[in-house]
Amino acid sequence: MITINREPGNLIIAMAIGEFTLADFKELENATAQVGQNARLLVDLSDMFNYTIDVAWEEIRFARQHAKDFKKIAIVTDDQWIQWSAWLEDIFTDAELMVFDDYAAALAWVQS
Repeated sequence: MITINREPGNLIIAMAIGEFTLADFKELENATAQVGQNARLLVDLSDMFNYTIDVAWEEIRFARQHAKDFKKIAIVTDDQWIQWSAWLEDIFTDAELMVFDDYAAALAWVQS
């Protein structure tokens, strides 16, 4: 399940809870398309316990397709696999990308 909120300053805050599915990712993709370039994205995955393999593939495809659309991407997680995935995504995007284990720190950074 995913919740998505649009905030001032082209900021999108998404929180995945439980299993993160391809349908959830498509919902996030649609929300980011409405913001346009220079979007800021905060994705909180701290309450996610699983994701499907098609989400991992879709994430890479999305990063390549929207390489110039994001100014900053903050990911909140303590999962090593997701941190590795974020590093891989960073290769394909021009955005500043940081991984945090603290939501408040991630929010402060993505808003700066």
